[in-house]
Amino acid sequence: MSRIPQIADAEASPSVRDLFGAIRSQIGMVPNLYRVAANEPAVLKSMLAVNEALASGRFDNRTREAIALAVAGANECDYCASAHAAISAGLKVDEATIQGHLAGRSADARLQAILDLALAISAEKGRVDDMALAAARAAGLTDADIVEIAGHVVANIFTNYLNHVAETEIDFPVRAAAAA
Repeated sequence: MSRIPQIADAEASPSVRDLFGAIRSQIGMVPNLYRVAANEPAVLKSMLAVNEALASGRFDNRTREAIALAVAGANECDYCASAHAAISAGLKVDEATIQGHLAGRSADARLQAILDLALAISAEKGRVDDMALAAARAAGLTDADIVEIAGHVVANIFTNYLNHVAETEIDFPVRAAAAA
């Protein structure tokens, strides 16, 4: 059971009900993470705004989901591992690739460079060394890519940590992040 209540539709303020409606129209449901965040509507709005802004970045859905899985694995967030594995499966990413991403691995060299930097940013709390940036650039990542990776890492750490605090009930097929 979640340590912070998940706001039900009937309990939601009019502005949160509107946000829930927008979420439902996009993905067909309101995930429990968003219902927890709705305890403070400003947090829910900011979470949705960050996700929307990052979705207009350079990376495609599969790359964004790979980063989310790697960060969920690093932070041992079962909720996010479960959610992003389900989203990745919906994008036709195969099971072995999903497991690899959860462990920070990819067969694609460019995506591996992205995941390596994402994991370094997460592990080093943003204080990556010059070697990590040089490796990213040597792999062909641009400064714009590096900045976008940092943005995705931060957005995913936010949801990982909120789920840890709340112990959000998983409403996707359950995936253990720590097993990766």
